[in-house]
Amino acid sequence: MKKLLAVCFTLIMAGAKGDEQSTSPYATESDVAKYAAKLREQALLKIEPQVFAPTSSHPAILRFPWKTNIVTMVFWIGGPKETDMVSVRTASAWDPNWVGSYGGFDNPDSSARYNYIPVAFIPHQNPFYCALPYNDVTHGQFKPEAPLVISWFKQLYTGAGQSVCKDHWVAIRKGNHTCYAQWEDCGPFLTDHFQYVFQDERPKPNANHGAGLGVSPAVRDYLELAQIDVTDWQFVEVRDVPPGPWRSYGENNHFVIARRQTEQRLKERQGKQENSPEPKK
Repeated sequence: MKKLLAVCFTLIMAGAKGDEQSTSPYATESDVAKYAAKLREQALLKIEPQVFAPTSSHPAILRFPWKTNIVTMVFWIGGPKETDMVSVRTASAWDPNWVGSYGGFDNPDSSARYNYIPVAFIPHQNPFYCALPYNDVTHGQFKPEAPLVISWFKQLYTGAGQSVCKDHWVAIRKGNHTCYAQWEDCGPFLTDHFQYVFQDERPKPNANHGAGLGVSPAVRDYLELAQIDVTDWQFVEVRDVPPGPWRSYGENNHFVIARRQTEQRLKERQGKQENSPEPKK
């Protein structure tokens, strides 16, 4: 860029001084300086911003660093709310009928659970769920910072007020074990702490020892957590979620949806083959 401007300046000066009969409008040094400044401004407007694409085969790990040593509390659908222990958690931040959508009370008692789900029913949503203290939607509209701080906002945007956070996958680690869950509620306590959820701040103090993550009984059982424990977590893309029990249940589960779509395509293909006329002999 500097070389280009220098050449332009030299050519202009040469034209101004080398041809005294010239009618060039850049006859004075002041005119030349103004023209050079204009050239520089035009050149700057044409410069494309540099974008450095990650070269790793797992860009999600680079874009979503681990949040370490986060106080983690266990909560459940149909259980008490942390802000009012008398109230029952029948709704989530994004679903006014969360108990109904799930299929019932997600009983946390070990005697009422088997293979990470309640024994009373098969859940309609992923039993591996979690809560983080941010909601991207308020009063049916996206919060102003949401498009700026949520890196996948444009990718998952489907319409005004349709959360792009709900159902996103989170990896949760305790020691040498890692579990995967979907983001289904907001909390503990806060719903606006994007500086922690998407940036570098730590969770704010609260009545549950500064908890910054809530996890379901299924996550608790897989990681063998206490009611209040400490874990690490990070966001992950669907493609980075490995096989495990977190892929088995839920109409909101990307893997269940994909499996059903594949089964439907196979049925349709089989039906077409059965209904096709037999070749003439």
